[in-house]
Amino acid sequence: MEKFGIIFDLDGTLWNTTAQVVPAWNEVLATYKNVNKKVTIEDMQGYMGKDLQEISGIMFPNLNPEIRMNILKKCCDNEQKYLRKHGGTLYPNLEKTLKILSAKHSLYIVSNCQDGYIQAFLDYHNMNDYFDDIEMSGRTHLNKGENIKLIIKRNNITNAVYVGDTIGDMKAAEFAGIPFIYASYGFGNLANAEKSISSIEEILDIIL
Repeated sequence: MEKFGIIFDLDGTLWNTTAQVVPAWNEVLATYKNVNKKVTIEDMQGYMGKDLQEISGIMFPNLNPEIRMNILKKCCDNEQKYLRKHGGTLYPNLEKTLKILSAKHSLYIVSNCQDGYIQAFLDYHNMNDYFDDIEMSGRTHLNKGENIKLIIKRNNITNAVYVGDTIGDMKAAEFAGIPFIYASYGFGNLANAEKSISSIEEILDIIL
């Protein structure tokens, strides 16, 4: 039996949390007197789509890998506490679009984030009913392409598409062997995507 799945990235595709995450991270960074680092919204936008190991290397290139990952994990823990209290900024018409899509197809989320981040999105914004499964690098320690393949296998999906906003998302879809839809309203800047949308509801013109 054919089963079509729409797999979404999260940051820059379903929501934007840069304004919420920056103060949460800076609150933690301020406790490290020997670390002269303060992140900006522009910094955070550049981190989107990367896994925590990559981000820690960009933020603290001169620190021991274990130390910089420990700092970043504390930033992420504080971030999750903040998002569970305040949520993020959903892109316009997101829930309306998800409701229409989920009535006909199975929806999933795969993101390069820590465990608990996707759950914060689902719980705060009451989105659990729209998605059948989720996966993240912080839980599996796999890259995004491998997690997409894991979702496909675990849910017996026979045909799928990945929706994301960065070149990393496009490469992950290529790795998984599925088509890619570029969310041009997000954080990336791709000129060679075969299919693109300038708002989340435009996916209805492609999928339905």
